[in-house]
Amino acid sequence: APPSRGGSRYVHDTLRVGATLTISAPRNNFPLEPGAAHSVLIAGGIGITPISCMFGQLRGQGKSAELFYCARSRAEAAFTAQLLGEQNVTSHFDDEAGTPPDLKGFLASRPRDAHFYCCGPTPMLNAFEAICEELGLPHVHIERFAAEKVEAVQGGSYVAELARSKQSITVPAGKSLLDALLDAGINVDHSCREGVCGACETKVIEGQPDHRDGVLSKSERAAGKTMMVCVSGCKGQRLLLDI
Repeated sequence: APPSRGGSRYVHDTLRVGATLTISAPRNNFPLEPGAAHSVLIAGGIGITPISCMFGQLRGQGKSAELFYCARSRAEAAFTAQLLGEQNVTSHFDDEAGTPPDLKGFLASRPRDAHFYCCGPTPMLNAFEAICEELGLPHVHIERFAAEKVEAVQGGSYVAELARSKQSITVPAGKSLLDALLDAGINVDHSCREGVCGACETKVIEGQPDHRDGVLSKSERAAGKTMMVCVSGCKGQRLLLDI
């Protein structure tokens, strides 16, 4: 098993019945758009876990939605008894079809103004993003169970100025912005350290972030108004952060 950061060990070795813990509110980086005229939900394999709940919520609210469920085989698919055969549910099983799903054909045939959601294995998500970009679909949402293979920014040093704390921190080459903040005694919410959970999202007031996360959309990255400080850095010499 890959080495952990000690969370499970702490729970087993330290916590006892009656212990009091401080926890954060739930985070959701994959919310449904309440104003969507139509929602298209695509699940690959175990990605059906959140997608099935989202589909159920939309149906319960009487909103227009459809589900495309893909898996290697029917035997490996989850929730088949609840989903297959339901209205507006399409399935694809690789072993039965003999080919992977035709994502491009499926996406191209749906309303362009729909909101498209996808959760599944990394190759499927990468293909989904590429096809949506090629088709020019404006409302695209993804959920990753694991971070993409991105490294924390290792470029030259830069300065992070903290607007509320009135501090200026030099982030040296080879160190993440998060580690520089923590070393300076700045308490920043964080969890995964991989740019996938969204816990360390921080507002950017000035400067150009170098985005390396798997949370922000392309439009959010282009806007440069927020960043994940655990893996993202600076393309210039200075960032002004709302910390």
